[in-house]
Amino acid sequence: MQDILDKIAEKMALRTERGKVADYIPQLACVDPDQFGMAVVLPDGRQFSAGCADKTFSIQSISKVFTLTMALGKIGDTVWSRVGREPSGDPFNSIVQLEHEAGKPRNPFINAGAIAIVDAIMMSHRPKETLAEVLQFVRFVADDESIFFDEKVAQSELLHRDRNASLAHFMASFGRIKHPVEHVLGVYFHQCAIAMSCTQLASAGQFLVSDGMNLSTGIRVVSPQRARRINSLMLMCGHYDGSGEFAYRVGLPGKSGVGGGILAIAPGNASIAVWSPGLDDIGNSKLGTEALEMLVQHTGWSIFGH
Repeated sequence: MQDILDKIAEKMALRTERGKVADYIPQLACVDPDQFGMAVVLPDGRQFSAGCADKTFSIQSISKVFTLTMALGKIGDTVWSRVGREPSGDPFNSIVQLEHEAGKPRNPFINAGAIAIVDAIMMSHRPKETLAEVLQFVRFVADDESIFFDEKVAQSELLHRDRNASLAHFMASFGRIKHPVEHVLGVYFHQCAIAMSCTQLASAGQFLVSDGMNLSTGIRVVSPQRARRINSLMLMCGHYDGSGEFAYRVGLPGKSGVGGGILAIAPGNASIAVWSPGLDDIGNSKLGTEALEMLVQHTGWSIFGH
């Protein structure tokens, strides 16, 4: 496995077309696009990595996997009265479908859906209490107390919040948001500003590899059925309107973030995290997708067969 990762990292270092960083969030626009990291964690806890695998980055929308898991734990299938389970087919920050579908987001991984999930997990708590709970959960699944919120990124998002604020207010107009919009947005921006390395992120995804159980710690995070359903949503919706292309090329459940990270799950085999800040036209890591495609070709881990 280490040889495979080293070879992938070597090939990624030679790439000249690396995509474009997310410049609409000023703090992310400052990130060096030449960086690349990758980590693989096996069910028994063994870790392999290459490149900048221990450098922290803003996980952005990958955090939506963890808040969805929290929401399912708190309110169960009631979640699906708040958000749908269908691919959007539109950009991650689109407002178009909300108008046609009475303010109910198409799935929990687009921005509107993730904002609705935050509203669900707040449960009348103060924003600080909810944020502490989110961070505690991410630290728990990663088994790492050093994970933190990048306050500079959170403030950068807050200062450029107009599009996400419009989504939240539009949902509130349909009665879909129960808490004050500014409170919900504050939690959402901080959630997206969680800073993790590839190694930490791959560790956090372990419970989705083995039917809801982190085998290296012996702790069950969710039921087998719930783990499978989270994975299915990652496969269908984890890369926004590029989810079909990612499934075609990589063949794994995955969740991307505009910070350049991707968390991918090879059920029964490994949790994989890759980071390269340059994005493709849809907003997914360009080299990250290429690296995962190469990894699956070497390992045969595609869920669709060897």
